[in-house]
Amino acid sequence: MHRRKQLQRRATRRDCLKHGAGLLASGLVAGCSDLAGQTERTATPGTDPYSVTIPPAGEVRFESVPETWVAENASWADMGVALGVGKPSAVVLTGEYRTWHYEDIPGLSAGKDDVTSLWQDGITKERFYDIDAGVHFIDPNYMTNLIPNWKQADVDSVTETVAPMCGNTSFSTYSWHEGYPYFSLYEATEKVANVFKRTDRFEALRTFHDETIGGIRERLPPKSERPEIALLSPGSTEPKKFYPYRIGERTAYKHWRDLGVGDALAGSDIESFTSDRGSIDYEPLLDIDPEMLFFYTDEHRTRDEFRETYLSFLREDATASQLTAVQNGDVYPAGGMYQGPISNLSKTERAARQLFGEEFGENERLYDRQRLGDIVSGEL
Repeated sequence: MHRRKQLQRRATRRDCLKHGAGLLASGLVAGCSDLAGQTERTATPGTDPYSVTIPPAGEVRFESVPETWVAENASWADMGVALGVGKPSAVVLTGEYRTWHYEDIPGLSAGKDDVTSLWQDGITKERFYDIDAGVHFIDPNYMTNLIPNWKQADVDSVTETVAPMCGNTSFSTYSWHEGYPYFSLYEATEKVANVFKRTDRFEALRTFHDETIGGIRERLPPKSERPEIALLSPGSTEPKKFYPYRIGERTAYKHWRDLGVGDALAGSDIESFTSDRGSIDYEPLLDIDPEMLFFYTDEHRTRDEFRETYLSFLREDATASQLTAVQNGDVYPAGGMYQGPISNLSKTERAARQLFGEEFGENERLYDRQRLGDIVSGEL
């Protein structure tokens, strides 16, 4: 009964916002009058109803610019931050939202204590009701295919009683994503910009990105001199097995593509973890013997912490120590798989230093933090 009343209150409030003006004009509704009056008094220019098309949700209508929001993952969260709307109210897993990329950007905070984790032994509709966001950048098919106990009716309920669920899971490849396009990083960011009416900042971000990445690429060695790398997620901090990833077209691999590195696993029968959820041990790695190893890990670690945790173990392991990359110390953190405009620049800079140390200094800054901070704050 409590839930029913709660949903009725939410539906009534949103109906008032959507239809209040017309109902008041006809004298049919008195209960909405105060709320409708408040809405009119606090309205700002540019808040007329508008629509944004975001597959697979399709055309999504907004009565006004959302003030609060929820992100499926760190990719979408970073897009909002880069556009100057701040961090989301919630993400599916806060542990996967790594905010260290913001530490040296003027005006940004790396803290995330006020970001809620939707996943708490599962995700309930009640959590969405409690957060009461203005938009959810969550792919509805992500919810029905990967979150236990979620059906389309649950997605519809949240969309109708709280706010649209209109993301697009584009960082990796999924079998259920065949019926609609994947977004590139900046295609997705443009959708967020359209929802929040921050297209001027989006254009500035895209220009800044293109100029920055173009400058880095001009300094890369010839393709024949670029290394082939193996992307792996270690099974533990003392790994005996790994989950392999193949460099692909999704946003998770954008910085590797931009830096023009090869996939050491190409030509092998090793499938990406995103395809078959499989793992490998040291035997196929010894057969391939990649020039460099990059690890997706469970948390962000500094360079020294990473080497102490992983490289020290690998060098002491009788099998792992036979790998050329281990012997040469060419084992590095790959960070998380999620990328938005800011985290992409940060990941690209770090990877360029790791891959091409002779060209890029260990502490060389490859993008202008102050200019990025200005764009975020609207100083275009």
